[in-house]
Amino acid sequence: MKLEQNFIIDRPSDAVWAAFHDIPAMAACLPGAEYLGPRDAGRHAGKVTSKIGPFQASFEGEAEVIYDDTARTIAVDGKGVDRKGNSRGRMTMTCTLAPDGAATKVGVVSDVQLSGTIAQFGRTGLITEIANVLVADFVRNVEATIPVSPTSPSAAESGGPPTVAAVGDSTATAAPSAPATRPAARPLGTGRLILMALRSWLSRLFARA
Repeated sequence: MKLEQNFIIDRPSDAVWAAFHDIPAMAACLPGAEYLGPRDAGRHAGKVTSKIGPFQASFEGEAEVIYDDTARTIAVDGKGVDRKGNSRGRMTMTCTLAPDGAATKVGVVSDVQLSGTIAQFGRTGLITEIANVLVADFVRNVEATIPVSPTSPSAAESGGPPTVAAVGDSTATAAPSAPATRPAARPLGTGRLILMALRSWLSRLFARA
């Protein structure tokens, strides 16, 4: 299953690129993710816990993270296992950063392979919608970790709501600014996540009608 997402982080590209090197901080910005520590050869251990309806999974595994400072790209190759639910997941991802005025445009291309119980959600397309909701939360949290430059305009000044670009979209509006504090990790729960994913799916459905 391939996912492509494009979004804007309302911070300068130099600051965002530096922040993306702090893997524990970035893990804390993603709801449901927990950083477990570095491993050998540039690999990092982590856990992602999610609950979708009656289904709950806790994937634990490792990922290799490679930075290209010249191209400002990040390549991730990771896999995890949910031992209780007998599900497995593997993901390769390429993340590219580019300046967008005083902000940063981020493009993410992922290839996700799921097996076991969780694979049924990949077939329904729900995973794609949930990923869009998670990116919106991730953008808010990343902006909360990076101080606002006094000379840089923020998305809050333009009054734009936080949105995530769908597959194929080239623009998105970043979330409002927040104080520069590291967000606490939050579980990936059912209610709000499913509601927003369903709303996103319906809006796309009616847009195609």
